[in-house]
Amino acid sequence: RAGELALAEVRRKHNTTLKLLCWLAAEAVLGTPGGVLPHRDIIGQLPGQVLRTSGGARLLLRRPSLDEYVLLMPRGPTIAYPKDITAMLMMMDIHPGDTVLESGSGSGAMSLFLSRAVGPKGRVLSYEIRDDHHSLAKKNYRRWRSAWEIGHTDQWPDNVEFILKDISAAAADMKSVTLDAVVLDMLNPQCALPVVHPSLKQGGVCAVYLANITQVIDLLDTIRSCKLPFLCERIIEVTHRNCEAAETNRSVSYIARPSHWQEVHSAFLTKLRKFRPMLS
Repeated sequence: RAGELALAEVRRKHNTTLKLLCWLAAEAVLGTPGGVLPHRDIIGQLPGQVLRTSGGARLLLRRPSLDEYVLLMPRGPTIAYPKDITAMLMMMDIHPGDTVLESGSGSGAMSLFLSRAVGPKGRVLSYEIRDDHHSLAKKNYRRWRSAWEIGHTDQWPDNVEFILKDISAAAADMKSVTLDAVVLDMLNPQCALPVVHPSLKQGGVCAVYLANITQVIDLLDTIRSCKLPFLCERIIEVTHRNCEAAETNRSVSYIARPSHWQEVHSAFLTKLRKFRPMLS
C-alpha cells in the first residue's frame, strides 16, 4: 500500500544481489540498473511478487526486515551493524518492560532494535549530543513506525524518547529513573559512566560499542582509576562467515564455498556489569 516500505531485490553478476529500499507513493518511480518500475505497479501487489522493469529486469518485491532497513536507511554517522546489535542485546539480557538508556543515537539503528526488545510496556531513553544526528535518528524511527502500521495489524511501540543533550550533563535526569541496562556508542564512554551508574540497577549491564581496542583500554583504565563499580566480563568482536552455493553443469549440482565478501571487524563490544563494592 502507499506509504509502506518496499524492498526490491535485483540479481547481479557473480551470484550477488542488489537491494533497493523505497517508500511507496502513487506518482513515484523506482529506478534500477535494469530500468524503472512505477510505484503504482507495486502498490496492491502481495509481498514476494516478481515484477519486470521497463528494461526487462526481474525484481523480487517484499517488505524489508528490521536489519535490512537499518542497513539501507539514510545515515549520518556509521551505524552499529545488526550483527553487533544482536550481540549487545544478548549481553544486556533485555526483557519486555525494561527501561534502557542509550547514549549516541546516531542514525537510530540501535534505538529501533531496543524499541522492539523492550516492547510497548518498556522505555528507551536515547541521548545524542549532535543536533543533525538527533534529527536523523528521530526521522528514521518515525518512518519505520509509520510504514509498519500501514502494513501490519499491530502497532510498533512508541517507546523511544530522543533527547538532545550531552549525557555527561544529564546527572539531574538520572535521579528520577531506574535503568535495567545501558548501551553506550560514543567516542568517550568513560565520560558517561559516572553519570549513569547510580541509576543502573545492581547487577545491570552496560554494553559499550567501540571501534578501536585502544579505546577499550582507556575505558577500563578510567574504571580502575576512578574506582567505578563495574566489572569487565567480556570483550568480543563479532564476525560472520558468509558462504555461497552456485549451480554447476557437472554431476554435482551445486558447489558451495566461502564468499569473497565477509563481514569481519566492525567494533569491539565490551560487557560491563555493575556490582556492589565490599564494605571496608
